[in-house]
Amino acid sequence: MRYISTRGQAPVLTFGEAMLTGLARDGGLYVPETIPTLTPDEIAALAGLPYEEVALRVMRPFTGDTFSEEELRRAIAAAYAGFEHPARAALKQLAPGHFLCELFHGPTLAFKDFAMQLIGQLFQIALAKEGRRVTIVGATSGDTGSAAIEAFKGLDNVDVVILFPHGRVSEVQRRQMTTPAEANVHAVALDGDFDDCQARLKDMFNDFAFRDEVGLAGVNSINWARVLAQVVYYFTSAVALGAPSREVDFTVPTGNFGDIYAGLIAKKMGLPIGRLVIATNQNDILHRAMTGGRYQTTGVTPSISPSMDIQVSSNFERALFDAYGRDGAPVAQLMDELKTTGGFAISQGAIEALRADFTSGRASEDETRAEIAATLAETGELLCPHSAVGVFVAKSHIRAEAPMVTLATAHPAKFPDAVEAATGLRPALPARMADLFDRPERVTRSANDLAALEALVHERRAR
Repeated sequence: MRYISTRGQAPVLTFGEAMLTGLARDGGLYVPETIPTLTPDEIAALAGLPYEEVALRVMRPFTGDTFSEEELRRAIAAAYAGFEHPARAALKQLAPGHFLCELFHGPTLAFKDFAMQLIGQLFQIALAKEGRRVTIVGATSGDTGSAAIEAFKGLDNVDVVILFPHGRVSEVQRRQMTTPAEANVHAVALDGDFDDCQARLKDMFNDFAFRDEVGLAGVNSINWARVLAQVVYYFTSAVALGAPSREVDFTVPTGNFGDIYAGLIAKKMGLPIGRLVIATNQNDILHRAMTGGRYQTTGVTPSISPSMDIQVSSNFERALFDAYGRDGAPVAQLMDELKTTGGFAISQGAIEALRADFTSGRASEDETRAEIAATLAETGELLCPHSAVGVFVAKSHIRAEAPMVTLATAHPAKFPDAVEAATGLRPALPARMADLFDRPERVTRSANDLAALEALVHERRAR
């Protein structure tokens, strides 16, 4: 199994190399050269299996010779042992034909745990084999950072530095990043928004001298292994609802496009997914791109669903690579236009290709609040604001011929102020996190400046 860059000018890598590299040296994102497929019989055979066994069967074709089957099996078992629900990705019915896939039963109460817990295990195995030490630098709009810190804290061969936008994450999200006491993890509050954090992260990867000196590795959704781990719950959900004998639709609240791109990979593998519905909040660049054919940044407006407050959706590049016939040259040109002008036009052929797989919708702040209240009143289910965006958009895309699954991406207790304002109920953290607000915080504030951030990374690694 070989991995190529979406911009066509980087070395071809193995799964392990792509996982440890993160961003390609030409600025692109790694994708498989070919997508392995499962037959209808192989998909049907997944019914009733433990989540871990499904993960092994879905992921194994992508990992090549990097890990033995037994190594992968052990990593998967360790990754999900700390999840509180035995189904890992539990399905709950909201209404006839509409289901919620609860992805918040992991250690940090967000869907990012599915990938990050596994990547932590895989990194340990790969780095031990090579005798290497790496510095992981990540950018987060809230959930990726806490999931990465939880997965990598205390490891001997990894330093972790997480950038988050100062004042633009919930207090629970911030404290999950700033309260771990392990010496190898560091939270940095950047003056700016998530797009600034992500831009400085990419700048560090493109500073090859710095990248090589600190052994830079990435665990943002630019990392292919992150996407791959998220493919699994599309299979478990769809098979539970009748696949491969019938189509299943999915609605995904998304900002950086990685979670819904995982759905496209599942579809390419043979899972009969009908519609993949992109659900956006008021920062609706993806919805505008899908409906208008132009990807144009307009600045980030803070919202009650802060993990979706994004204008530069990194994983959209992977979808564009497919839509442009897997030709890296036009993708590289579009990304240059985005960097220099803040946007680009999608060709007619490419937008038609995207619309063959994706549709989209948006929810305003008022619609999101109303959905939290309505879903609680109608079903007793308390949604986080991101999940509410998904449920609101899904309702206008439900088809009689296919069940709809909305991905519930975070626990409502991660956003207690927004949930309480919408419902009058303040969701409580699980008992294991009850002392979160009593733990001392450890955080560094930084200017939005590449040189300052690189100096900070050097300093933290030296401790």
